[in-house]
Amino acid sequence: MFEESLKITGSLKIDVFGSDGVIKDSREVKNLVVTSGKTFIASRMVGTSSNVMSHMELGTGTTAAAVGNTTLEAVISASRTALSSGTSSTNVVTYVASFPAGTGTGAVTEAGIFNAASGGTMLCRTVFSVVNKGADDAMSITWTITVS
Repeated sequence: MFEESLKITGSLKIDVFGSDGVIKDSREVKNLVVTSGKTFIASRMVGTSSNVMSHMELGTGTTAAAVGNTTLEAVISASRTALSSGTSSTNVVTYVASFPAGTGTGAVTEAGIFNAASGGTMLCRTVFSVVNKGADDAMSITWTITVS
C-alpha cells in the first residue's frame, strides 16, 4: 500500500536597509500557509478562475498565525504592495516585494501574501519579533513556498 502526503511549507527573508543602503536588520522566519491559501492552491489545479498571488502586506499584529486566518490582524495603512516578482521552479514558488521609504513604516510584526490589491485571498501569514522600519528605511521580503 502506498502512503503519500503533500506538505506545503514556507519561509521568508526580511532585509531592512537604511537610507544609506546598508542592511540594518536581516532575518529569516517560517510562515503558515493558511486554509484559504491551501484551498486556493487546490482550486488552481482544476483551472478554477482566480487571480494569482500579486501583493504582500505588512502589519503590527502579534497573535500567532492560525490556519483560519484570512487577513492580517493589524494592517499598517497603505502597506499592501505589488509583488516585484513571483517565480516557480520545480516545487518552489518565490515571491519578492519591496517596501520603499515611507511605505510600511513602523514596528512590523506580521506579513501576508494576497491575490488582490485589496481584499482577496490570503495565501499565507507569518508573525515575527519586531522589525523596526523607519520612515527613511526600505524593506525587502523574499517569501518562499515549498510543496513537498
